[in-house]
Amino acid sequence: MKIKICELCLSPDLGGLELYMLRATRYLGEKEACVAVINETGKLKGQFDKESLPYTTLKRQNMLFAWRSARQFAHFIDQEGIDLIHVHWTKDLHIAVMAKLLSKRKPSVVQTRHMRMTRFKDDVYHRFLYKNLDLIIAITQQVQKQVKKFIPNDIRPKVELLYSGAEIPTQLGIEEKRSQRRRWGLGDAFTVGIVGRIEKTKGQHLVLGAVKHLSDEGLDAKALIVGHAMDEGYLTQLKEQYHSVGVFTGFTKEAQSMMQLCDVIVLATDNETFGLVLVEAMMSGVCVVASDSGGPLEIIDDGITGLLFKTSDQKDLADILGVLAHHPHRRIAFSTAAKHKAMEAFEAKKQFEQLRIKLVATVASRLRPMEMVLP
Repeated sequence: MKIKICELCLSPDLGGLELYMLRATRYLGEKEACVAVINETGKLKGQFDKESLPYTTLKRQNMLFAWRSARQFAHFIDQEGIDLIHVHWTKDLHIAVMAKLLSKRKPSVVQTRHMRMTRFKDDVYHRFLYKNLDLIIAITQQVQKQVKKFIPNDIRPKVELLYSGAEIPTQLGIEEKRSQRRRWGLGDAFTVGIVGRIEKTKGQHLVLGAVKHLSDEGLDAKALIVGHAMDEGYLTQLKEQYHSVGVFTGFTKEAQSMMQLCDVIVLATDNETFGLVLVEAMMSGVCVVASDSGGPLEIIDDGITGLLFKTSDQKDLADILGVLAHHPHRRIAFSTAAKHKAMEAFEAKKQFEQLRIKLVATVASRLRPMEMVLP
């Protein structure tokens, strides 16, 4: 017997969280009955239309009028026969819980926690939310520990770990890589890439500074900066200060292809929750380097599948990149081991199948044994 899952995300933006929800809808829809509820004016709508995935829209009201959206959602739940609501954006939790209580079906509610938790949730509002959740899925061990620390035992639902998965990239051929490198002015330079939103917290200045140091020492080195600017002032400053080594692509839908033009991909965020870009680079066969904090500690086995540098330490990053630039055999060894680990531990279909099993089990736990058969 299939269950009916509703993937809920009313976020107006389009980032890693929203794209994960899109991919979850796609995969779960192949195995179970699945429909998405998204923001009627959000950026996700265009992505769902592009892939012809089933969805309905809901207007996201402010907290004062949230009951209107919840009532509309509850009607949808009963009309569609929803067994489980899968929430991604924390700001949607109150809509999901209120709709559950207003509906006749009283579906299970599961949250995938994509972001860190930093404070105690012992106020009336959060106690109301969490006592009505059936399961929290944390995307890293760090997040799992935080959830257990900050949500009181008497209201905390079951908490399980499931890493975000990455889809296997299309590999570029040697000639295509050469052509693309010439197009971007990289030539034969040792190329260090950083992929993501351009803002100070992402650490583009650290990467550019480290590459500039290598260049000043006589190495032919470039930094490939892939992503759109969240802070135009910061971007302008970077272009002015590092014009001799920086290559800026702007926004691109071909991020995984751009990674393959690089000799090394760096994640320089101070405390990244997970670091999906590292997994994507590893699957692409590119050597990875990251800050020694947060999610990367669970992705990179230092000295085996990549290297970790001291968080925010530009000199340490430059030293590591210098070693990798002068010892290509080490890059090859790291990238080979990393690709194997990424395919085993983080491949999207494997992760989404584990997600499906967890969701089905959650529904099964509240139904009579004769009503539900586990996969």
